[in-house]
Amino acid sequence: MVYRPFRSLGRLALAACVVSLGVASLGAQTAPTLGPNPSRVDVFTGYSYFGAHGQLKPGYINYASINYGAIGSGAYYFNKYVGAEINFVAHPSGTNDGLYSSSLGPIFRAPMQNYTLFAHGMVGGAKLGGPNSNGPLPYHNPYQWGPTLTVGGGMDYDLPFFDHRFSLRLFQADYRYIHANYGPYAGIPTGGVLGGRANLSGVDLSTGIVTHFGHIIPPPPVTYACVAAPTTIFPGDPITVTGTATNLNPKKNATYTWSADGGTVSGTSNVANVDTKTLSAGTYTVKGHVTEGNKPGEMADCSAQFTVKAFEPPTISCSANPSSVKPGDSSTITANGVSPQNRPLTYSYSSTAGSVSGSTSTATLSTAGVAPGTITVTCNVVDDKGQTASQMTTVSIIAPPPPPAPKTQALCTVAFDRDKKRPTRVDNEAKACLDDVALNLQRTPDAKLALVGSAASTEKAPAKKAEERAVNTKAYLVTEKGIDAGRISVYTGTSDSKSVSTTLIPSGATMDSTGTTMVDETAVVAQPRKGVAKRHHKK
Repeated sequence: MVYRPFRSLGRLALAACVVSLGVASLGAQTAPTLGPNPSRVDVFTGYSYFGAHGQLKPGYINYASINYGAIGSGAYYFNKYVGAEINFVAHPSGTNDGLYSSSLGPIFRAPMQNYTLFAHGMVGGAKLGGPNSNGPLPYHNPYQWGPTLTVGGGMDYDLPFFDHRFSLRLFQADYRYIHANYGPYAGIPTGGVLGGRANLSGVDLSTGIVTHFGHIIPPPPVTYACVAAPTTIFPGDPITVTGTATNLNPKKNATYTWSADGGTVSGTSNVANVDTKTLSAGTYTVKGHVTEGNKPGEMADCSAQFTVKAFEPPTISCSANPSSVKPGDSSTITANGVSPQNRPLTYSYSSTAGSVSGSTSTATLSTAGVAPGTITVTCNVVDDKGQTASQMTTVSIIAPPPPPAPKTQALCTVAFDRDKKRPTRVDNEAKACLDDVALNLQRTPDAKLALVGSAASTEKAPAKKAEERAVNTKAYLVTEKGIDAGRISVYTGTSDSKSVSTTLIPSGATMDSTGTTMVDETAVVAQPRKGVAKRHHKK
């Protein structure tokens, strides 16, 4: 060994161990927030420095520190915080000089989000050699086994690579006590074995890489859920069942199987198809199974139900366009049949009057020869299973509107202001008007005629003159034109004029007699149309 005093470093290491133990204990009590799932097994390899503090007695020869060395340990954890560790340290320093130890004991850790604090205490055996000298008086002790006690702790930093497989051990500080008995002390010979006893204390300072294996918390169990779509069908409709598995290990191959209590299921993945052609009405269950291993939690089951409904009859709607027609016109009948199972449909029609032609979803109603009224049309549909449906609609046959009521027609007016001496006589100039009136009466033999006589207010006995003018006009039409006297009515009016107005009254029409007065023809004598005698002047 190379002699180097290291008393203060030993005290520092002891303090670090106490701090690590305290932090680990506090972490275990306060249940720190965990980061990744804590590992089951940790393997540590790295560099180690041994700071020796002690003497070989009774010669009081100091041991020196060893600047280089290797350390390796393996820890198995029973839970998140407590485990067992085995540790091996090698500090070679030359021939018959150095330290090797192997220890076993409990380890405690406090896993946090990115760091893990740990503390351990171990007992074991140490193979200690020396001290020796290569000076003018060489001496040494051969390697000798003795008991060793190790207490310490440290801190690991979780590396975010390779799925948190590795951690960097920032430091590990261990206090170590070693006892070695080399036999009777022989003093300092000129060379050879010294003998004596060594009670050596020191500190191991280490750093390196920690490799993690396994996990304390087992992976969540596989769960499986499946859904059938659609959930309600008719016989023969396809069913698709989709399963959704969670917590599968992506590194393993999952196997899917399916079964059902009805129909035929096919599928080797998480999707299966069910053939329902042979199923009757009822509720059926499809079961799925997924597995990625034989261990508990590596397999799961699911189930989904679907319902098969019995075939339903079709439905139909029926309409007519137009819904109102004239006698002899036609209307288009439209039927809309629907089968819930999309079965093929056949259409037929019937009516209470007229005739319907057509065998598809449209037909034509003919109303030839049908009297006004209402026709009921029935639309029928039947599917290939013999299931039927019917619906009715109506078509109104509208009677033609009655002809417009006949109206009176004002004809010409006869003037009586030309013959001053015979102011009520029908003169020759009035004949043209009355001839036209007679012609109208002859063309419409069922029509009648109203004659309304009037007089000027300046005339003497105007009422009488109005009556005479109306009666004389009728007399002309009866005697000279041959018009039936029963077809002509005479009135007096209030018009301030020397005239007779003529109004044709067709059959069914009614004259507005407001302001007129019926003439009593028995009290008025018609004046003949004789010409006025000419006066002869004496020569």
